[in-house]
Amino acid sequence: MLNVPETSSFAGVEAPFLSLSGVRKSYPGVVALDNFSMEVAPGEVIGLVGENGAGKSTLMKILGGVVKPDRGTITVDGIEHDQLSVEGSMNAGIAFVHQELNLFDNLDVAANVFLGREPLRAGPLKLVDRAKLREMVGSLLKRVGANFSADTPVSKLSLAQQQMVEIAKALSINSRLVILDEPTSSLPLPETEKLLAVIKGLKADGISVIFISHRLHEIERVADRVLVLRDGILAGVLPKSAIDHDEMVRLMIGRALKARTAVSMQTPGAVALSAQDIRTTTYPHHPVSLEIRRGEILGLAGLVGSGRTELARVLFGIDARLGGEVYTDGKKLGLHSAADAVANGIFLVPEDRKLEGILLDFPIAQNISLPDMPAHSKRYLVSVRSENKTAEKQRSSLGIRAPSVATRTGSLSGGNQQKVVLAKWLAMNPKIIIMDEPTRGIDIGAKAEIYNLMRVLAEAGVAVLMISSDMEEVIGVSDRVAVMHEGQISGILDKDDLSQENVMLLAVGKKPRLAKREPEGR
Repeated sequence: MLNVPETSSFAGVEAPFLSLSGVRKSYPGVVALDNFSMEVAPGEVIGLVGENGAGKSTLMKILGGVVKPDRGTITVDGIEHDQLSVEGSMNAGIAFVHQELNLFDNLDVAANVFLGREPLRAGPLKLVDRAKLREMVGSLLKRVGANFSADTPVSKLSLAQQQMVEIAKALSINSRLVILDEPTSSLPLPETEKLLAVIKGLKADGISVIFISHRLHEIERVADRVLVLRDGILAGVLPKSAIDHDEMVRLMIGRALKARTAVSMQTPGAVALSAQDIRTTTYPHHPVSLEIRRGEILGLAGLVGSGRTELARVLFGIDARLGGEVYTDGKKLGLHSAADAVANGIFLVPEDRKLEGILLDFPIAQNISLPDMPAHSKRYLVSVRSENKTAEKQRSSLGIRAPSVATRTGSLSGGNQQKVVLAKWLAMNPKIIIMDEPTRGIDIGAKAEIYNLMRVLAEAGVAVLMISSDMEEVIGVSDRVAVMHEGQISGILDKDDLSQENVMLLAVGKKPRLAKREPEGR
């Protein structure tokens, strides 16, 4: 147990140990945070929501001592400050677990948790006391419910386990406030459940949590109150009794969304892509067969490590297949590279858009034109005019929010970066599009736009394969759902049988509970 004061689990009973009052921060041309005030009481879970660009990142940087506010006060244990330093933030017990994990996978868990702060022995020799280090880290891992040891290499851990290491690292500084930034964005349901249980454990031990997430149903489950940011201002505060998905959305975007998911109103067409007995290098002895029809969104669900992304990479020609065949429109496809896939109208929106989907330092126009350079070239010279014309058309069609197509892609929000990834493929008239975690780390408004875009594509006859770890997304957007378990398709659910329970049963290799149907002709 960490050395923290005893507190009530009800927000507001204990006096706040941290408060912000009238905080403002502006950058050239934009006010990132304006007249913002908040309090944090011991042992409460605060949900912090808002669209990308609403001011959440600026607030976190102020709390972390990275950014100095233009004005306002930060009060810690009754002492007022005009800013916090990084050291002052740590001394106040404020710790961060960022969406992008910051671990060294060539080191073990213990070395990562106390990196630069290792207990030493042997006097002037200053050798790391490995036994004491393992003991210290072991107690922290027990606190967060980890099922691995302190000497486990980080490279052997799943994403959820790495998140636990990050939380253990945060607790190692005797934290009073842990800020979790999109911790579940890439986690499937079972791993998410473990993390939410850790949050409840922190609360029970008197440690406060600021939980930032675009998955609003998770906020509903764990938050004592919700702070909603919009355009740099505090748009509203919801107490526990008033926390509601639709109300959070309304405060975030200033209006209600007409629909949270896209619904098909048409019958799918012929089979566009057929994968027969595909064997990947990850699961060489488990053949996978799958069909995607024109005009449908086929969801692909499963636990982390079930083989979903590996299948997508084979279908796009990035990874070699060890066996099986791929057919498009009934014709066998010679699929040996991504170029072969693109030539046959198969496109991939990858899971990690920043690493594999876009070039962050390139402008929007060049990112969109890059996969189809011959279409924008004349006599081997690239036409900037042609690039800009295509990019402007896609920017208008997809609603990419940027000053111009010359804007650096890395400066865009996550949702707009994802739209750029989509734009480069849509400009080439896809037949089949594979979308791996298409809404990871983007806000609720951008999610709705992506869902609607997927439906528009399907209604235009495109076959859409959507891989997602977000159960609400899988159930709400898909026409059918295929579920993978240990490298194989364990079952396919039609819309009538789609439920969280059935998806999870198939994900762990069990039979779903299907609806009874009357025989035809009765």
